[in-house]
Amino acid sequence: MEYKDYYQTLGVAKTASEEEIKKAYRKLVRKYHPDVSKEADAQKKTQEINEAYGVLGDAEKRAAYDDLGRGQHYRAGQEFRPPPDWGRGFGGNGGGAAGAGGFGGFGGGDPGSDFFADLFANLGGGRRRQQAPQRGEDSHASITIELTDSYHGATRSISLMVAERDAQDRIVTRERNLSVNIPKGVTAGQQLRLSGQGQPGAAGPGDLYLEIQFRADARYRIDGRDVYQTVPVTPWEMALGGEIEVGTPSGKVNVTVPAGSQSGRKLRLRGRGIPGKEAGDLYLLLEVVLPPAATDRQRELYQTMAREMAFNPRAGG
Repeated sequence: MEYKDYYQTLGVAKTASEEEIKKAYRKLVRKYHPDVSKEADAQKKTQEINEAYGVLGDAEKRAAYDDLGRGQHYRAGQEFRPPPDWGRGFGGNGGGAAGAGGFGGFGGGDPGSDFFADLFANLGGGRRRQQAPQRGEDSHASITIELTDSYHGATRSISLMVAERDAQDRIVTRERNLSVNIPKGVTAGQQLRLSGQGQPGAAGPGDLYLEIQFRADARYRIDGRDVYQTVPVTPWEMALGGEIEVGTPSGKVNVTVPAGSQSGRKLRLRGRGIPGKEAGDLYLLLEVVLPPAATDRQRELYQTMAREMAFNPRAGG
């Protein structure tokens, strides 16, 4: 079988702390999640990331994995077979009836079988001391929503790739579909906790944490709970002022454009940002949009303006 460098997969040093490993795992899961990733091999990368974290995120498996490579210089992809005495002291049978390989005798596994399954499928076999049943690992992923979902709340369906064991105790991945309630007032970076939707465990499943991301929209810029929205305005509305109707994430509103406004002017609507205990504000950024000069009459009007207004915005520059 081929050796896998799980530290290389997660992009961490072999001395990385538990928190550093968890942080790297979460970052990579978000990057390669099928809902957001543009990578052609996102599904394969997700499987590799989950497999690596399944070892390095477990103290006992990591200790055994580190022991396997201690004093060696294995490279990812290198043809590999575990030493005959590997696994002693990490929950194997220490050379009893199951064989001298430890971990239930997987020291001389079939070179063609999966690296992870060969080494860790039977972790804890033999005469391992009894331990209290463990709860399953928490899972982490991201979900991309529209800004309006945060204003009104919504229900969204997501698909996740999850790792699990099949009937032959091999690690496989499958697609899992979930319906997620998006509460009103969520912000970018906030995590939604779905109880019991994480990895299975003897004492019950872990939880699933979904990090909120807003879908990119050229109309909006979001800063915490404040929202900045670009609003196109005609030259006469800017020059003469008046009331205009604007569609916002919370619905249509009527706002007054002060006479003599220029592009970039900011109108503040208090409390119309993302809802919350302290709602954010909505800032409307006025941007003048010129009408076309596609016909003779339209060009004539522009020529009249040029003659009669004699306006030079670069004067004195």
